[in-house]
Amino acid sequence: MHSMREKTQDERDLLERARSLVPALKARTAQADKDLKVPVESVVELQSAGLLRALQPKAFGGYEVDPRTFFEIQTILAEGCMSTAWIYGVMGVHPWQLARYPIEAQREVWADDHSALICSTYMPAAKVTVVEGGYRISGRWGFSSGSEHCQWVFLGGILPPDGEMAAEHGTFLLPRHDYQIEHNWDVMGLRGTGSHDIVVEDVFVPAHRVQRTNNWTLEATPGRLVNTNPIYAIPFAQVFSRAVSTSAIGALQGAINEFRDNAAKHIGKHGARTAEDPVAQTAVAEAMVTVDSLRLVLERNYEHLMTLARDGEYPDTETRLLYRYQSAYVTNICAERANDLLRSMAASGLYNTNPVARLFRDLHQARGHIANNYMAYGRSYGAVMLGLPNPDPYV
Repeated sequence: MHSMREKTQDERDLLERARSLVPALKARTAQADKDLKVPVESVVELQSAGLLRALQPKAFGGYEVDPRTFFEIQTILAEGCMSTAWIYGVMGVHPWQLARYPIEAQREVWADDHSALICSTYMPAAKVTVVEGGYRISGRWGFSSGSEHCQWVFLGGILPPDGEMAAEHGTFLLPRHDYQIEHNWDVMGLRGTGSHDIVVEDVFVPAHRVQRTNNWTLEATPGRLVNTNPIYAIPFAQVFSRAVSTSAIGALQGAINEFRDNAAKHIGKHGARTAEDPVAQTAVAEAMVTVDSLRLVLERNYEHLMTLARDGEYPDTETRLLYRYQSAYVTNICAERANDLLRSMAASGLYNTNPVARLFRDLHQARGHIANNYMAYGRSYGAVMLGLPNPDPYV
């Protein structure tokens, strides 16, 4: 990704390490799909390279990189394996959220192990009971990507009103011994993400391990008093939503790479060369323009968000809705471009062993995430542009 800003040496090193992992990740894609789990060795390599600590506070062994570098790492990894890039986005963004929690919670997770990993599922499924010192919760949550690799989990629920704070979405942080993983992930694409269900039965969660997810105030994000880097002042929805869409940009680039390699040498049964097919030529050109455009929008949006964060300002409603819509739009347009590439490979492209076919499945699976429902976010943005109130309480 060509950047309009100067990267630090740490950022350049992390990007180089990510690029070096791509061949091995690509070689393990079939195993990840078969096992319904990214191989342990891949996660160990991400950890050893420091990639999963990219957004982690420096006080706990992290790098505190600009979010644009974090997402560039994710796109690079996706060229090799979208499932790996997907769980990288999810597990890798959680240190950013934990950095906003009270320092007690950060110490519980990282004091003895800076490499501790957190999975998540934010659906507001928790049955919440207020008790002295915190909450008791129970429930079942779906789609916890990378859960088998993690020692902690973030779980969603609705927090009751508290003084001047209204009822709102909250994130509960639980250690591994407080929840069970129910292995039920067997799907079309992103099979290696292992996005299983999480089950909790009447567990106590102390108040310092609970956060009002979308509340930007220092009262709700006291970790920002300790971790003062402006990256931690960006609104939650503007960071997490990109963590579950940006891998699609790298996956489309990976499909382009595979398609170009195949088309350059493929001759069909009737003697037609794919490279000479106008449909194939148009498909690859449009896919490449799409990748370029999506990268530029991401770069521009985070340049603005970082400027606002440095100035202590909160993005206005129109900006938040536009950026949210643009994030959700990514998986849709990348899946459509993958459609075009796969169609241009004709019957020979339909084998499951074809890397473009696998990326096609992964991209369409990614479209199903609620954060990638681009039509819903488009309607919200359009409604405000037409003078109506913002219908989305989470943006």
